[in-house]
Amino acid sequence: MRLVLLGAPGSGKGTQAARLREHLQVPHISTGDLLRAEVAAGSKLGLEAKGIMARGELVSDAILLGMLEERFSRPDTAGGFILDGYPRNLAQASALGDLLERIGQPMDRAVQLDVDTELLIERIAGRAKAEGRADDNPESVRKRLAVYDEQTAPVVEYYRQHGMLTVVDGVGALDEVFTRILEAIAPVREVG
Repeated sequence: MRLVLLGAPGSGKGTQAARLREHLQVPHISTGDLLRAEVAAGSKLGLEAKGIMARGELVSDAILLGMLEERFSRPDTAGGFILDGYPRNLAQASALGDLLERIGQPMDRAVQLDVDTELLIERIAGRAKAEGRADDNPESVRKRLAVYDEQTAPVVEYYRQHGMLTVVDGVGALDEVFTRILEAIAPVREVG
């Protein structure tokens, strides 16, 4: 199962990705974690990314895609993977699709966790308070969510147009949301 998890900050992507990793027995690939690991390992792409980040710039899509291609070449991804945090824009979605087709591992499904904006704000504010973070006030969270919506709306539409998108209600107990995700991907798993 090759799966992309989409959802706004606070939608529960990371939590559900960890549960899916255990259930599906495929790796959970977070581009943020991958980037940090490549930098720490001192790989060619990691060193290139480190220099870019040291200048305060964003790591290019080409570098991230190169890191993903290397990660997909490892044996543990033969049975699939769960991508979390990527793609974030239409160019990344298109490049990822091209890469996966080229390496013979086309995407099976994109699952979007749908959570109302006001609930997301409550979740993030609660998490910020628990972690002692003052930067996650309701106004800054609303701005982040607006940017997320603006950037990812085309990604959601991309997967919808390609017949890969399933929208899952991300509200409820963790087990309820997890069950909804499994039901959403079940037809793909039976065919694949």
